[in-house]
Amino acid sequence: MATRDTGGQSQSERGRSGEEVEDVTVEANPEVAERHAEITEDVDDLLDEIDSVLEENAEEFVRGYVQKGGQ
Repeated sequence: MATRDTGGQSQSERGRSGEEVEDVTVEANPEVAERHAEITEDVDDLLDEIDSVLEENAEEFVRGYVQKGGQ
């Protein structure tokens, strides 16, 4: 049974068009990095708040989304 030769390179070493892909390291702008950290913290706080509300009111939350009578 014949097998297909793939050239010995994995897909991660080639782009979609088959060209070599170069690894590039980009340093973040300090202002962007600071803003990213602030946004990440805000999102984490919001998710924690949502989690605590769901823990307290999970049954009520689910009932609010139950469709009644074909609605």
